[in-house]
Amino acid sequence: MKESQSITNNLLMEVDVLSHRIRYIKQSYKNTENKALKERLFTENKNIFKRVNEIYKIAELLNKNNEKINFSNLLVELTKRTLNENKFESNLFFL
Repeated sequence: MKESQSITNNLLMEVDVLSHRIRYIKQSYKNTENKALKERLFTENKNIFKRVNEIYKIAELLNKNNEKINFSNLLVELTKRTLNENKFESNLFFL
């Protein structure tokens, strides 16, 4: 499969935006007492996590070629880090 750098670049930008949004969601969740807002933040976080998981699966498919350094390798690493960060801090929502 020939990698499309344009698609990979778009996915990289999307993961970057999503990872920043996850951080803001967690910060807002800590700082609010409003139950309705907390529910919306929890749902949004779950949806973002699903999307990053989807992008990770795409990144794994794109990364099948043997090049050592390319955009798909970067995409795999960035999505892994975002998923791991979210798993590590997911207990925030169960305080």
